[in-house]
Amino acid sequence: MAPSLIAAVAGPRIDSTLERVATELLRQQRNDRRWRVFFRLAWLGLAIAIAWGLMARKISSTAPNTPHTALIEVRGEIAVGSEASAELLIPALRSAFEDSGAQAVVLRINSPGGSPVQSGIVYDEIKRLKAKHGKKVYAVVEEMCASGAYYIAAAADEIYVDKASIVGSVGVLMDGFGFTGLMEKLGIERRLLTSGENKGMLDPFSAQNPKQTAYAKAMLDQIHQQFITVVREGRGEKLKETPETFSGLFWNGEEAIKLGLADKLGSLEFVAREVVKAEEIVDYTPQENVAERLAKRFGASIGAGAVQALRAMPSLH
Repeated sequence: MAPSLIAAVAGPRIDSTLERVATELLRQQRNDRRWRVFFRLAWLGLAIAIAWGLMARKISSTAPNTPHTALIEVRGEIAVGSEASAELLIPALRSAFEDSGAQAVVLRINSPGGSPVQSGIVYDEIKRLKAKHGKKVYAVVEEMCASGAYYIAAAADEIYVDKASIVGSVGVLMDGFGFTGLMEKLGIERRLLTSGENKGMLDPFSAQNPKQTAYAKAMLDQIHQQFITVVREGRGEKLKETPETFSGLFWNGEEAIKLGLADKLGSLEFVAREVVKAEEIVDYTPQENVAERLAKRFGASIGAGAVQALRAMPSLH
């Protein structure tokens, strides 16, 4: 009697467990299918948005054939991936120079500077395009044209500023922090393994090495001299050098004119109207339009949704 009773009781339990497992598997399969459909539609939508954005940019970048002043904005930090990167500025510069309707190119600058490499690449390209196309380049400073931004401005034939603009800062820096004193107080030991004696150079958690510090300083001085050479070539006889000119100091626009770091007071509209003699202004700066912004946000949303979906996905253990 006992074995048959156990079998009778265990049978329904096994059937119930199998039923739950089967139901869970079916539910997971349905969820998988839904997410596959969602991701396909999402990527399709993203592709359409990007294509629309690229088409819109191509259409909007078409300049008129009538005489005009070509504008290129240099805004924010000059660095890889920024709006003022060489990757974005150089195609805009080429389009402006190659357009037969563009009478001159104006760089409207509002930047604290940035990478000497990026600034140098843009500077060299401006010089090349000027020589090739024979067009004038004017820099118009709004709030700030410092450090790497002034490096780029030095390629212009003339620099126009507002009397309160910040101009200059011809210098190079490399900054960081040192935590060795704090680590000692907290009883923290730094364990740094390298395969070269200078591989851990300027490590913020290690004591400064005089030899390595001197090497870094020499490298900065070399880059500084490159910067100085560019400014001297760009400004020529207009530059009135003083002991402070290349010290990293900066001046307001009025003082910058006196020092020969800038030429005259003037706005974008003034330069287009009175200097270039082409009052119509066409912006050649690469613009991130609505479609591109939506595409980026859409892509970010898809990524966030995928992570959330994976976390919420049922699993069997």
